This record gives sequence, structure tokens and C-alpha cells, in this order.
Amino acid sequence: QVQLVESGGGLVQPGGSLRLSCVASGSLFMTYAMGWYRQVPGKQRELVAGITSGGMTNYADSAKGRFTISRDNAKNTVYLQMDSLKPEDTAVYSCNAGGGYSATSVFTGPYWGQGTQVTVSS
Repeated sequence: QVQLVESGGGLVQPGGSLRLSCVASGSLFMTYAMGWYRQVPGKQRELVAGITSGGMTNYADSAKGRFTISRDNAKNTVYLQMDSLKPEDTAVYSCNAGGGYSATSVFTGPYWGQGTQVTVSS
């Protein structure tokens, strides 16, 4: 079992920045690929960024060039640095563990955090 706790969300103006953190419990964090997803009411949850256990990254087109996913295995933490934020980035951002984010295999894992709200004002 993996427990994930996100933090770092909040209210920010367009063009601003936030860094989200996801801290995982358990001893197998270094073996899991990790992803950040976002969802707004009435919309499908979408992948924002993923990172493999080896540190290779995969980004949604909407995030590439603005967002950066990284991980610190010693701290059992994955980060999402979000720059140049836009109003359309407003969503609940959730951390996911156990998926896949290689060039040939992209899928969501079974473990989710509770989510953190990101609101970008107009």
C-alpha cells in the first residue's frame, strides 16, 4: 500500500508560479513511476506529467515548456514546478503512483493522493 499526500496548491495570478509536492509513505517509493494529474468538474481527469523510477519524464502538450516534474527518492517526494500559469490550469491536482510513463507505455497507477486545489485568477 502507498499513501500519497499533496501540498502546495493555492491561489495565484496568471503568469505566476507554484510548486506542488507529493509525499509518499512506504518503503518502495523508488520503484514506482509517479504522475501528476488534474481534473475540473465535468471533465475527464488528464495527465499533466509523469516521471519514471529512473527519472525520465513525460508531459502533456499543455504542460510542456511550463511545468517540470521531478523526484527526490531520498525524501519519498515528487514535485511539480508550475510556471507561467494560466487560468485554464485551474484544477484539482492529484499525485499518482504505480503507473507508466515511458515512450511506449503510458498508464495510470492504482494509488492516488487526496488532491490539492490550484486556482489561477484572471
